[in-house]
Amino acid sequence: MKALVFDLSIPKLLALQIAQLAGKSVYYRGPLSMIRLADVPEPQIPSPEWVKIKTKYCGFCGSDLNLILIKDSLMASPFTSFPCVLGHEFCGEVVEAGTAVKAVRKGDLVTVAPMLGCEVRGIRPLCPACAKGRPGNCENFAEGAMSPGMFMGLCKDAGGGFAEYVVAHRSQVFRVPDGVSPEAATLTEPLAVALQAVLDNLPQKGEKVLVIGGGVIGTMIVRAIRGLGVACEITVIEPSPFAAEFVKKSGADHVRGGTAVDAAVAAAGARSYKPMMGPAVLQGGFDRVYDTVGHSDTLQSSLIATAALGTVSLVGIGKRVAFDPTPLWLKLQTVRGVYAYGYHGTGRQKKHVFEIALDLLKRKKVAAADMLTHTFPIGEYASMIDVNMRKGKNRAIKTTIQF
Repeated sequence: MKALVFDLSIPKLLALQIAQLAGKSVYYRGPLSMIRLADVPEPQIPSPEWVKIKTKYCGFCGSDLNLILIKDSLMASPFTSFPCVLGHEFCGEVVEAGTAVKAVRKGDLVTVAPMLGCEVRGIRPLCPACAKGRPGNCENFAEGAMSPGMFMGLCKDAGGGFAEYVVAHRSQVFRVPDGVSPEAATLTEPLAVALQAVLDNLPQKGEKVLVIGGGVIGTMIVRAIRGLGVACEITVIEPSPFAAEFVKKSGADHVRGGTAVDAAVAAAGARSYKPMMGPAVLQGGFDRVYDTVGHSDTLQSSLIATAALGTVSLVGIGKRVAFDPTPLWLKLQTVRGVYAYGYHGTGRQKKHVFEIALDLLKRKKVAAADMLTHTFPIGEYASMIDVNMRKGKNRAIKTTIQF
């Protein structure tokens, strides 16, 4: 079968440091590229607890682009293995279900939570994170019955969705409700990321909220808050006119092109004070901030723009950050890490965030299909990456491979 394979090579990586002077396209075109279209064996279910899926769509994530361009920190490299089939945002049709699988059957349209936690790896007892319902933060990503990998698309033994067929453990697979299109179902994973970030830092009625970055995840955060029915005021920082227009239509009250600090004064009533040296210090500001960029400057401005006892959710994953922690202690703020998703609630009310996301899609509380702006066959993957390199120019929100 055809699949999009990534194979990290240190010699190629060193050569790319020089070749990139010719342009970023050398990372995905030409002899030094570590991504390629390949013929790979069709996967088979490894046990009765697994499901085989024929892929319909697979979305291209910003983390896929960062991996291809080698922008990610190597700190997480012990929890990856190569070569691997990329792709973790996908939906497809079940073509085979093991005898121990009860929740889905052949012919069902499904989507997959790609995290490779203890249950998928056959590890007992579960690690503390998995036991608490957060397999996305598993402590055993390099242990168990398969090679290292945090999620499908970063593990050589668990292929991702940029392939004609994929296999997944029963704990990962969720049936798509009637009335939810394959296009919308493809975006369940990024919606779940945003939804988990919101549920972990849930705004209250009347609060002032800031989202830094109006891309896919930033827009999904806005839509998730609105879908949950929270009557708060949302400001988004987004410099791209196209993305700004889109996130405004998605439910943001204000969209600005400046900094979080400027927004806090203008939209949240913060008071600005000038120190002897350095940037302004604010009193007051936003109750909750979701930083989908995760760079030093956005984290610093997030802390300055957040009010006393406020919470900053660090959604974006930068390679390294440096900041002055003064606002953190001056205003007793909380900074939360955001990664993946898991179960929410307690007892019989406990649901996986994928289930909550699919229910919001089913009840039309959140729209998703309109975010799919560009679709490509797998043979044109390089053109898809070209579009993602210039999203504003190409008026792109989410790009996908369609099988």
